[in-house]
Amino acid sequence: MMTIDKKIVQLTEVLNSKFYAIIFPLDNPDDFKTILESLKKEYKKAKHYCYAYRVGQKSKSSDDGEPSGTAGRPLLELLYKKDLNNVALVVVRYFGGTKLGASRLLRTYVQAGVNVINEAMVD
Repeated sequence: MMTIDKKIVQLTEVLNSKFYAIIFPLDNPDDFKTILESLKKEYKKAKHYCYAYRVGQKSKSSDDGEPSGTAGRPLLELLYKKDLNNVALVVVRYFGGTKLGASRLLRTYVQAGVNVINEAMVD
């Protein structure tokens, strides 16, 4: 299994919507709620804070109001596919005024996750 050692942020834009993918080390799942709250303060006007984390045998994901299955679960699958553990992945979305539809939304969340994971694994 692999992990990362620092927070990395990557921006993906699609039809004026901004997707900030944030990956960071997470050693204790109990710490996640506090970290998520701080991200919500940092990215105040965002509409969605979708996430996935994997710590040891524990994992969790959330679509945070996006259509079911378009964000949280696919992000968690990325963590498993890349064999990443003790890590959290949050994608913060600022709505740009154009609905993307479920399939494009899914592809964009996955692409944002892939981009930040690839950057984290290069360092």
